[in-house]
Amino acid sequence: MRILISGASVAGPVLAYWLTKYGFDVTVVERAPVLRKTGGHAVDLFRPAVDISEEMGVLPRIEERATGTDRMTLYRDGVRRPVRVDLSKVFGGTSDRHLEVLRDDLSEIYYDACDGAEYMFDDSITAISPDGEVEFENAARRRFDLVIGADGLHSNVRRIVFGEESQYSSFIGAYLGVLTLPNAAGLDGEMVIHTGIGRTAGIYGARHIEDARALFLFRSERELDYHHRDVPRQKELLRAAFDGMDPEVDGWLGELDRTPAFYFDSITQLRMPTWSRGRVTLVGDAAYCPGPAVGGSTTLAVVGAYVLAGELARAGGDHERAYPAYEDAMTAHVTASRAVALSAAKTLIPTSRLAMAGLAHGARLISTLPSAPSRALLRLTTKSARVYNSMTVENYTPTDGRTDRQDVPVHRRD
Repeated sequence: MRILISGASVAGPVLAYWLTKYGFDVTVVERAPVLRKTGGHAVDLFRPAVDISEEMGVLPRIEERATGTDRMTLYRDGVRRPVRVDLSKVFGGTSDRHLEVLRDDLSEIYYDACDGAEYMFDDSITAISPDGEVEFENAARRRFDLVIGADGLHSNVRRIVFGEESQYSSFIGAYLGVLTLPNAAGLDGEMVIHTGIGRTAGIYGARHIEDARALFLFRSERELDYHHRDVPRQKELLRAAFDGMDPEVDGWLGELDRTPAFYFDSITQLRMPTWSRGRVTLVGDAAYCPGPAVGGSTTLAVVGAYVLAGELARAGGDHERAYPAYEDAMTAHVTASRAVALSAAKTLIPTSRLAMAGLAHGARLISTLPSAPSRALLRLTTKSARVYNSMTVENYTPTDGRTDRQDVPVHRRD
């Protein structure tokens, strides 16, 4: 059975790994000319994604590439003294198993793990017929039994099969920007954050790279006028949102015209009644993005890819059985992740001085308490901890061409 996957970021390579493992003939098409290796911004892998990565045999490589950020200095508008935070306690309390890694590093690791899938770079799908005929921008027309969109928030496959993105997107009132810049401050395991009403900016490094990443989050009551590929306009909007926040932040913005890598997008949730139509289905951000930077979308993408591959294997490639089972298995996780994202956005981008003070005091309290009480406090007060620590999937271990049907956490240890 021949399966085409569109997208080679996170969900695509994870899906390709498991489908190949189950004996499917897999092709991955990627718009970029090569695998992106600019580092990307930092993403979180919570326990379920760490467990799946361990089953894939790539956990040691991910641990080697972990950012190593374990301290944070938080500055608030109008307050002279910063708050120092021990992030090892925060991350340790948020999830039993947690890793922070640069997105493009993670993508490369998953890509390297997949032995046997065909990759088509510098190409994109232009049409998909009901019988599986696929047309490409550059390659010749080919037929596939199934087509899966793993091509992100602005999915090309979703647009072709389901219609324009605006039908399904729900703007939650905030924007995200990330740029690569020199690590002039010599950050080593430390993140520096400036926060004000309606906007938050930060900078961090990673132990295995020489440069740094600056992260910008800001609120907007309305959706801004720009195209998702109009980079000059995006940089103009980012400058306007953070102008005059702090001299240090102004310095980060000064690198906008020299940065080798820049990302900007709305923090938008996708809400689709179904992710499947005919031979086509969607996975990861293409189907159910809870919100970039705030909703654990990377963990959700890894879990979704694992579940989709497992259900296809269990159904012997019968998509009419596998796709509904996949959607049933993921619906509760997706719904919970949306709620997490809305809560996280409110916390990370304060709407008042009271909210700013609450963020600072909460971080200070968790950081100064002994490990056990701080972990307990986080588990009681953060939705993300409850959602991701309770997320389980079935064991799709191949057995004589079939899969076991038992509800267990992905990670199994005695």
